Amino acid sequence: MAAACLLGVCCLLCAWAAVTGRPCNLDHQGWADCHGKSLQNAPSSLPNNITSLDLSFNSLVMPHHRTLLMHFPSLHTLNLSSNTLLVLSPAAFSNLGALRLLDLSSCSITYLHMDAFKGLGNLRTLLLRNNSLQELEVSLFLPLKALFHLDLQQNALVSVDTWSLQLMDSVPQIRLEGNPWLCDCSAQPLQQWLWRRQAVQVTCASPPWLRGREVAALDSQDLGCQMKQRFPREVSTVQQITVTYSNTTAPPTSKEGKSWPYLVGFLVAAVGISILIALAAKCKVFHKNFTSYHHRPLPETSSIGGSPMEYSSSWDRGSSGQGACDSHPMPAAADLQGEDDDGFIEDNYIQPSEQVPEEEEQQLHLSI
Repeated sequence: MAAACLLGVCCLLCAWAAVTGRPCNLDHQGWADCHGKSLQNAPSSLPNNITSLDLSFNSLVMPHHRTLLMHFPSLHTLNLSSNTLLVLSPAAFSNLGALRLLDLSSCSITYLHMDAFKGLGNLRTLLLRNNSLQELEVSLFLPLKALFHLDLQQNALVSVDTWSLQLMDSVPQIRLEGNPWLCDCSAQPLQQWLWRRQAVQVTCASPPWLRGREVAALDSQDLGCQMKQRFPREVSTVQQITVTYSNTTAPPTSKEGKSWPYLVGFLVAAVGISILIALAAKCKVFHKNFTSYHHRPLPETSSIGGSPMEYSSSWDRGSSGQGACDSHPMPAAADLQGEDDDGFIEDNYIQPSEQVPEEEEQQLHLSI
């Protein structure tokens, strides 16, 4: 009977605490324990100077257009694990600038907004394990300047893009185990990132023939990357040199089909030059033949080399002498013409107009 009465008193106290707005346990160090209270909203009666808050195993509802909690300037640790939050709205924790640890494990989160962690510049530990995340936004980690430990175990991540991996390089501790990683050619950036982070152990979930194998231990052929092959780390230097020599000495097959235009151009140029040379030769022969038949006409003088007036004057001077004509008879016209003829004047070359003065000259001599 006494035990039943004590149980009833405890139930009444708990109900009264819930009604009065104080469902959480507080201690003198500023730690507030509100886990397992079936709370749908964060309690509003908590003091502003608390440093740690445990709201795990409740039924919290994520607001869409405001922050999840009121302003706690001294809050360093926030535990929201095992709440069905599904989606984190933008700037849901922007009023918690002093927060250093945020636990969002087992909250069934499927999507993280790119501004979900805006304002958490001092956050050092982010726990997101055992959720349903399928992808990570590239700018998700930009506000987390001081992040040291990131836990992404047991999610639904299949691959991570290159930009997200570069942003994750600044985080010293990252856990990626337990995700269904797809080991194909798209996993090559993740493989190279794992080579730099040797402490991270990631295994393949698909395809079936690679299930259970570590991503960092695979080569490019296992990943199906045939275009850009990467030598495994176990390949010796001699094998690399042999492959490089075979690649450099192999004749390029892509340029063979492009050589025929050059051959056609060479043939056309050769034929054109031959035609020009033949035309130039023909023109030279024609010019030579033309100049051989092009003679100048003889000057309008007599066949004995002087004008009629000169001959008449010289004859008059000769007749005034004493018997000069008797001692020196005048040679016949036929004899004079025979002396001047060189034998190379062609027949009928002298024009008829040039023959008229010769006949007048002969008549003049006869009259004298």
